Amino acid sequence: MMTDAPLKASSDPLVRVTRALISVSDKAGIVDLARSLHELGVEIISTGGTARVIADADIPVISIDEVTGFPEMMDGRVKTLHPKIHGGLLARRDDQSHLDAMHEHEIERIDLVCVNLYPFEATIAKEGVTDEEAIEQIDIGGPSMVRSAAKNHQSVAIVTDPSQYPSILKELKNNSGATTLELRKKLAADAFTATAHYDAAISAWMTRADTELPNKLSIGLTKIDDLRYGENPHQAAALYRIGQAQDGTLINAKQLHGKPLSFNNLNDASAALELARALKNAAPDQHGACVLKHTNPCGAACAGSISDAVDAAIAGDPMAAFGGILATNSTIDTQAAERITAEGTFFEVVIAPSYDNNALELLGSRWKNLRILEVGEHRVDIAREMKWIPGGMLVQDRDLVVPDPSTWEHAAGPKPSDETLRAARVLEPMCTALSSNAVLLGGIENGRVRLFGAGAGQMDRVASCLGAIRKAGELGKGSIAVSDAFFPFNDGPQLLIDAGVSTIVHPGGSKRDQDTFDLCNEHGVTCLTTGVRHFRH
Repeated sequence: MMTDAPLKASSDPLVRVTRALISVSDKAGIVDLARSLHELGVEIISTGGTARVIADADIPVISIDEVTGFPEMMDGRVKTLHPKIHGGLLARRDDQSHLDAMHEHEIERIDLVCVNLYPFEATIAKEGVTDEEAIEQIDIGGPSMVRSAAKNHQSVAIVTDPSQYPSILKELKNNSGATTLELRKKLAADAFTATAHYDAAISAWMTRADTELPNKLSIGLTKIDDLRYGENPHQAAALYRIGQAQDGTLINAKQLHGKPLSFNNLNDASAALELARALKNAAPDQHGACVLKHTNPCGAACAGSISDAVDAAIAGDPMAAFGGILATNSTIDTQAAERITAEGTFFEVVIAPSYDNNALELLGSRWKNLRILEVGEHRVDIAREMKWIPGGMLVQDRDLVVPDPSTWEHAAGPKPSDETLRAARVLEPMCTALSSNAVLLGGIENGRVRLFGAGAGQMDRVASCLGAIRKAGELGKGSIAVSDAFFPFNDGPQLLIDAGVSTIVHPGGSKRDQDTFDLCNEHGVTCLTTGVRHFRH
């Protein structure tokens, strides 16, 4: 109730909480909080559903319309946007003119605000949600109260998450019902972070159909967990989730077994999952598997069964596969699990859409610490990717081009067979997954299309060719070579031809392409140009 005389200005860092406003979407813990506040002598005002929950618990509560003199209206869109609310939040307690204005207009101070926002992110994550449903979950009054309280944290405590309830109650009990400036500052920082994250999620949703890169880009990240360390033990690290991350992504994978994932595990596992999914796009009627080390595939294959695909992927480079990350695009069955757990193998992480019960038991019993991830089938491709650089960020469309041999140009040598084109279609995404400069040798072995050898991350394309040739060994004879970019000279193609390659696939576009075409014609080697470069740095 208003007193007859205005309050006197004060700059005391301890602010006694006499009145609290509670309005929450997430009702978890709210009854206990309200009861504790009531026991501390705090008057509680509240809105709609929150007020009903508190009243049903026999805790005295004042409805918001009793304070404002206006009913909640327009389906709840307008209820707290009123001077008697925001004046009570924003008035400076150390400015007598502010306090005089409060007295003149019969505005009572609010010392604590507990608000969490409409579940916008949870709503847009639902299958089939309409634009209208999403828009109604864009909170207006909530963020306004949060920002008002946080701006005036010299006097007002703002609570935005149920996880903060214990600390605020402990503070009140330790300080005879008052909050400290230190806690209010921390809560205000958390509050502005919460509203920034919320607005970033809305911005991302509103601009999701844009084809152009926006002038301003906001992203909202929520920390999932602290990691033991980053790429190296001296680097601190944590895992964050983008607000609207969909099911089927690594970030939402279920870990079924094993010790916690490290920074490097997550980085490599993400690359492995991307390649497994790319193989499904390239060969939808086949099963695909890959093994990665340091984000580069050392083995990858598509076959008629998942066990054959796994076997062929491991065979790509058994030495490099030891301690690697294995991913598939099909359910891992018992036969595939037997191959994965065979003598002489070891994997840090296994990723699959799902596992049959026997397979899961085999994998878990073979290695106590093996991280087994289940990612499911559903996935909405994120259209863009980002890379941090000091002082800023690089943003680009993701490389999601599905290889289409019907668009490739037959530039030299014999006409390719349908079998060669089908194999090349599968091999190209394997090459795309390699760090540039990248060249791989692969082909069909025992009915399976697989990687024979790869040269990745080299400073020149000749070194990449030599690496792929060395890894492929005798399998290089009659193989298909795929390059992620054109050959600036024909020295690399010469090495490939000398190793027995029968087909060379590359984007084309070099001023000296004709030199490579002439070389292929001279040696009877097929040359195909795709017109699409696939650098990956």
